[in-house]
Amino acid sequence: MFDESMPTGMRSNLTSYGDTEFALFLRKAFIKGAGYSDDALDRPVIGIVDTESGFNPCHGNVPQLIDAIKRGVMLSGGFPVSFPTISVHESFAHPTSMFLRNLMSMDTEEMLRALPVDAVVLIGGCDKTVPAQLMGAASAGKPAIQLVTGSMLTGSHRGRTVGACTDCRFFWGKYRAEEIDDEEIAEVNGRLVGSVGTCSVAGTASTMAAVSEAMGIALPGSATPPAVTADRMRVAEETGRRAVGIATERLTIDQILTPAAFDNAFRVLLAMGGSTNALVHLAAIAGRCGYPLDLDAFDRMGRETPVLLDLKPSGDHYMEDFHRAGGVQRLMLEIRDQLQLDALTVTGRTLGEELDDAPAPFPQDVIRGRDNPIHSGGSIAVLRGNLAPGGSIIKQSAATPALLEHRGRAVVFEDAEDLAARIDSDDLDVDADDILVLRNIGPVGYPGMPEAGYIPIPRKLARAGVKDIVRISDGRMSGTAAGTIVLHASPEAAVGGPIALVRTGDMITLSVKDRTLRLEVPEEVLATRAEQVVERPKPRRGYAKLYADEVTQAEEGCDFRFLQDPDPTVPVPRPTHSAH
Repeated sequence: MFDESMPTGMRSNLTSYGDTEFALFLRKAFIKGAGYSDDALDRPVIGIVDTESGFNPCHGNVPQLIDAIKRGVMLSGGFPVSFPTISVHESFAHPTSMFLRNLMSMDTEEMLRALPVDAVVLIGGCDKTVPAQLMGAASAGKPAIQLVTGSMLTGSHRGRTVGACTDCRFFWGKYRAEEIDDEEIAEVNGRLVGSVGTCSVAGTASTMAAVSEAMGIALPGSATPPAVTADRMRVAEETGRRAVGIATERLTIDQILTPAAFDNAFRVLLAMGGSTNALVHLAAIAGRCGYPLDLDAFDRMGRETPVLLDLKPSGDHYMEDFHRAGGVQRLMLEIRDQLQLDALTVTGRTLGEELDDAPAPFPQDVIRGRDNPIHSGGSIAVLRGNLAPGGSIIKQSAATPALLEHRGRAVVFEDAEDLAARIDSDDLDVDADDILVLRNIGPVGYPGMPEAGYIPIPRKLARAGVKDIVRISDGRMSGTAAGTIVLHASPEAAVGGPIALVRTGDMITLSVKDRTLRLEVPEEVLATRAEQVVERPKPRRGYAKLYADEVTQAEEGCDFRFLQDPDPTVPVPRPTHSAH
């Protein structure tokens, strides 16, 4: 919380010259040099994080959003100032965008600490930007409000609605199976992304937009308007208005990101069938606030939370359909009794008060009722066993039901390079009942935990018509992906996890019903194998070394240890839930 005696506006966070009056004199001179008047010193300063980048098409509307935010700030008597930070796009970041998320969070945190801002609007969109901003803002502790860039419009291919990136994977799978030719894959490539904005399905970006609204750190109704619509611009203007409010009220981020807020975020993640990546990001944000993730409590929450949103990849619709159906508020109304309604939101009102004033429901076919769920058993299940004692997860709502209870022979790939070299070989010894195991793609092992956990169907099986196969890795997959895929096996291979000990030919049993993942190899054999494991080299300098030395495992959010709150308190989600 703010110290009431601390200066605000342009008088805050003065540069250290040993003379505060001189520091203010210099700042005032430079403000005038930028064309502003003395009046700027007497208004709340609202920082706007500018994440526009030519390498980030998901943020292509940021200039228009900034204009709208500034309009809202000025209409409410504030002084808006935009400033840049790192911008990260999933498809334009080597080795992975996850590798750079923590760097972006540090950039965000330190800029918020350094600059004279009374509140900040965080403009995020593509996958890792929203969690990075919330992680940094949580550590900085100032009043903050999240604004997402919004989803792209869908496209059309030969009469079929398509959108990134579930359909990207669908058509690429057909191309690998030789069901479509070079001409058609080139044609569909120009149809998948209909405009600037984030993926139009329940990928990580859309999921983080939804859970930000559920946590109350973004305005009600702000998660779903597409990027290039008037609705999105109006949300931006209102966000600017409200930023002035949280500045004058000194409504700091720790008052919003409470255990109750995280309970609501996890609940909405499950009810929408959202991205598995969001679990890692929520763990990281919560860790900055001093709330460690309780995977078992999350799994219990999942068992009682049905998937109600008919949105790809768990369903059939797109984000613009979700918006037209009433958005996140409409979804939350369906699970109102499972939410923490007393959680404070960035509006200054509780979630319950906001839902009381939400638009009345109307007939639609995108958001289901509790009596007609997309999936009744929870979208994400937590698996444990001797193959993943620290936990692993599976998005069962997007898996093949017949494979959720499965015993098969392991076919092991040592790393991403080994996978690329052998997965399409006709000589690969594999059949549809086998279980593909990919290791050394975890937080340390790659480094950066790539989305290579979405292991492609071996080409020889794809040609034979196989559409799914059980896959296990210590990495991640895109929220836009579907399949019977076990992810985040922890501890990862690179830090001595048991996934490093699997050999081709070993039998593995997966039971989502029992929440188990077991390697059927005697303990004494595993002990002998552990002695034979050769440690892989780690980066020796730069940010890559910092990352490999400090990054935590998936269940801790893949954050840097030195950035987490050193005094953790209550775990989230909380093990008991009091319905309202």
